[in-house]
Amino acid sequence: MIPKVFNQVIELGDGRTITLETGKLAKQADGSVVVRMGDTMLLATVVSARTAAPGIDFLPLTVDYREKFAAAGRYPGGFMKREARPSNEEILTMRLVDRVLRPLFPKDYHAETQVMIQLMSHDEEVIPDALAGLAASAAIQLSDIPFEAPISEVRVARINGEFIINPSYTQLAEADMDLMVGASTDFVAMVEGEMDEVSEEEMADAIRVAHEAIKAQCDAQVKLAEAVGKKETREYEGEEKNEELAKKIHDFSYQKCYDIAKQGTSKQQRGEAFAKVREELVDIFSEEEIEEFGDLIGKYYGKAQKAAVRDLTLNEGLRLDGRKTTDIRPIWCEVDYLPKAHGSSIFTRGETQALATVTLGTSRDANMIDSPTIQGEERFYLHYNFPPFSTGEARPLRGTSRREIGHGNLAQRAIKGMIPEDFPYTVRVVSEVLESNGSSSMATVCSGTMALMDAGVTMKKPVSGIAMGLITDGEKFAVLSDILGDEDHLGDMDFKVTGTADGITACQMDIKIKGLSYEILVQALQQAREGRLHILDKITETIAQPNSEVKPHAPKMVTRRIPGDLIGAFIGPGGKTIQELQKNTDTTIVINEDEETEEGVVEILGTNQDGINAVLAKIDAMIFKPEKGSVYEVKVIKMLDFGAVVEYTEAPGNEVLLHVSEIAWERTNNVSDVLKIGDILDVKYFGVDPKTRKDKVSRKALLPKPEGYVSKPRNTNDSKDRNSNGERRNKSVSDRHKN
Repeated sequence: MIPKVFNQVIELGDGRTITLETGKLAKQADGSVVVRMGDTMLLATVVSARTAAPGIDFLPLTVDYREKFAAAGRYPGGFMKREARPSNEEILTMRLVDRVLRPLFPKDYHAETQVMIQLMSHDEEVIPDALAGLAASAAIQLSDIPFEAPISEVRVARINGEFIINPSYTQLAEADMDLMVGASTDFVAMVEGEMDEVSEEEMADAIRVAHEAIKAQCDAQVKLAEAVGKKETREYEGEEKNEELAKKIHDFSYQKCYDIAKQGTSKQQRGEAFAKVREELVDIFSEEEIEEFGDLIGKYYGKAQKAAVRDLTLNEGLRLDGRKTTDIRPIWCEVDYLPKAHGSSIFTRGETQALATVTLGTSRDANMIDSPTIQGEERFYLHYNFPPFSTGEARPLRGTSRREIGHGNLAQRAIKGMIPEDFPYTVRVVSEVLESNGSSSMATVCSGTMALMDAGVTMKKPVSGIAMGLITDGEKFAVLSDILGDEDHLGDMDFKVTGTADGITACQMDIKIKGLSYEILVQALQQAREGRLHILDKITETIAQPNSEVKPHAPKMVTRRIPGDLIGAFIGPGGKTIQELQKNTDTTIVINEDEETEEGVVEILGTNQDGINAVLAKIDAMIFKPEKGSVYEVKVIKMLDFGAVVEYTEAPGNEVLLHVSEIAWERTNNVSDVLKIGDILDVKYFGVDPKTRKDKVSRKALLPKPEGYVSKPRNTNDSKDRNSNGERRNKSVSDRHKN
């Protein structure tokens, strides 16, 4: 049976289109759609269980995004030719989609739900992650799963002052702004990206442009669902409710929690005080009531506590730790804390602390990226670790979490634009979060900046970061600077902004409410700028500028270019020459070929300057070519009957014959009468002698010609004999030199 296929086309306004197709693939899923732009095709499916598992009081939503190597006509790397665990890039896309979808499911919908998106065909000029949110939402719209409204995500880039929606890889490389924006028709839900020190107003303009494009994509989803036949939303068993119980718990707990929140205590003290109120609350219920309403008691207490904390901020402008809305927590910093790291720093803000280290290496230490859509390497990368002890917890360690990958990526994007393109090292930053009570990713940006400057990385400008929050009841609102972990959980927005003194370099925003106005957004951005500059002052008080040199125990990096035809000789047969050189000089040597110039780019890394100098001398000797008519200093290294073998002092290993006839104006019968091994003298280079086809140098050409000097002819036989012997011996020396 031929399937009935439905299509909907989205115009991007510049001749490009996005097509939504359904009815052909994956029809047993609750909803499925194929999204196509150019030759890039994504298949998105959604399936949700009909009932929730017992005891589940949250939405078990899984968003999975995978890029198939076959989509790009490539094989997976490694021994096992099969796609395995998701790459960092795939995980980052999963997070982008999840953050927009999750808030739009009903809060009492707890059925297992799985959204799967896979790249089936890849067009090299279409970036697929910008289509993943659209694909996921369209699949949900075609299902009967309860969902508030269609959403979409787009990438907006600015190139030469013009905003472009869903740019190509080529266009993105020229952009000074790269933002991913997720939204519904009515409100913006998510923003994430990196920028080249743009202003707050410019960033707000980019969000507006993206939102307009998203409205058209949401409208297309509605039309597609209507064309197919919009399904009735399924019925599901919602959460149990008891308004009388909720009021009883609120009346008992609200004021107590309000008073605790107003005391401005530490995280631990607040936790203990709130726990005591909860114990007192439980005591007012009988055992039968606790058994019947146990889960609801905890749930309604949490709501009362949340309301008290939010009302305190809205009514009195006070926060859990006693700060006002614009206050930044106390900050202390330190650099060069770890004696053997190439660079290190500690950044502590309130109860959040990050210890950052920097390691310098060669291009061989670059982070290699090999995915169906991206192949290349990162010469600067940042890793973020969030151990359980940072929040006073003991929990299993299960490898790098998606959260760690996401936070590390944000910090990396914040800083990478400030690393000079010609910086010779590969740079790895690792942030260890040692304490966490809000905004550990922004602490990572700050500690990472200081560690880089401590390591001698010539950053263009230092970067700082701050996390902003929002609390609103629809009428009143409060924008919070430098939010706590509890404020992130209880608030309506988490907005992280990083930048230099001159502009924004990266951001990540999650909005948990509908209808956030652009006026509030702009105020949050301006307040973030003030806080960011305050934190930047603290950083520069600790370390004002990058150290002028790397640390004594850190490797020094020197880069030198050699002609492409000398690469093989420098490496030697089977790598023997370069391996010997590394061993003898205690250095690491890496050679890369410049594809444009076909030159060899030699990286020399070592802690011993003498070893580095020895490698440089070897290179200088290899590429040394004397210029005709120039004078050079040479050293006598071998004595012969018909001259002396001399070595250029500026290029050890480069030898040339100084013939006996070129030693002095006077007749020289024995070379040893004038020269001895180790003598240093100057010679003039005359180029290649057409008779001998060997390089010719002369000492006598630099000496004053004796007054009345007359050249005396040699005895014919003697001359022939000497010339004959000299030529034969000269060839012998040359052959030995070649060998």
